[in-house]
Amino acid sequence: MRKAFIAGNWKMHKTVAEAVALAKELVKAVGNEKNKTVLVAPPFTALAAVSEALKGSGILLGAQNMGPEISGAHTGEVSVKMLLDLGVSHVILGHSERRHVYAESNELVNRKVSLALAEGMDVILCVGETETEREKGITEEVVGDQVTRGLALVSEADMKKVVIAYEPVWAIGTGRTATDEQAQEVHAFIRSLMGKMWNPDFA
Repeated sequence: MRKAFIAGNWKMHKTVAEAVALAKELVKAVGNEKNKTVLVAPPFTALAAVSEALKGSGILLGAQNMGPEISGAHTGEVSVKMLLDLGVSHVILGHSERRHVYAESNELVNRKVSLALAEGMDVILCVGETETEREKGITEEVVGDQVTRGLALVSEADMKKVVIAYEPVWAIGTGRTATDEQAQEVHAFIRSLMGKMWNPDFA
């Protein structure tokens, strides 16, 4: 049976003090959770402080994004090594806001995925279709493209360090939610695709 993975993306919310306060509350509430994996992804500015607040608990620390290069003259970027130095274990890549607001392509997402895995970081790869794409009946085409191109050249061994998070773009901040049936249909499609890309028993 699969173990539930619960990740909270705090986006561009919380000052350092607010983030630490929330992290401490979460430690009290779910810090010793054994049946679920719990992760929080605060903004970059709060990672160091939240890392300290989570010490000794079972809650994992994630980052909301990372740069595609290991280091260099890349103003405004944060590298995977910087994140690892702060105790970050996972990084969220391919989030719909990065794809649609900041025009990140599947190829750029793949560069980040490959770099993160090469440096020992676990990856949460986000995939999902827009409302227009769902209405056109191309959900599987879009999600399939995001999975295959986003995970291109990733080995089966490295896939053990990847979580694929399906979140339909049309259900983010709109008050609408995907039905269980809609979500399960896409989950089944992704698992089938993973079986073809790696091992039939893998997904």
